[in-house]
Amino acid sequence: MNRTKAALFLIVIACAGLLGFAMYLQLALDMLPCPLCVMQRYAFLLIGLSALFALIFSKQHRPIMAFGIVASLIGVGISGYQVWVLTQPPGSCGVDPLTAPLNGIFIAQWFPSMFKASGFCDTPYDPILGLSIPAWACVWFVVFTLAQIVLLISKKKERVFFGKIRP
Repeated sequence: MNRTKAALFLIVIACAGLLGFAMYLQLALDMLPCPLCVMQRYAFLLIGLSALFALIFSKQHRPIMAFGIVASLIGVGISGYQVWVLTQPPGSCGVDPLTAPLNGIFIAQWFPSMFKASGFCDTPYDPILGLSIPAWACVWFVVFTLAQIVLLISKKKERVFFGKIRP
């Protein structure tokens, strides 16, 4: 397995893990997702799917990874905005006009426990290891962005476990 495939596989696993953790927070700890949280979930889903498709279609992985980078950058913007919303005085978000359109998307109707927005953006939840949930999401989006950029521009093919590939 070369380095690119290993990294793409780790991105797929990390995105699945983050979406699973979001489900745990929602279902076990009653942390309802707001519209911004749901949009971040969509971004994680798109990043994971783009990495999976890049693995499957390894010959044409560069355009697929470019799509993943765009999804990662959008995720950085959304999570950064939510961090900003949380630092503002109470009442800065309230009933979000994005709730109805997001809940009307077909994926939200097929899988409402994951993609239905039912919370408020400015609800303060306890931090995890010192950072808020949107701050952690922003960290992960930045990590995914940087990893995908490195994979996109790297041209070396190296095996992860058995050294370099000989031409």
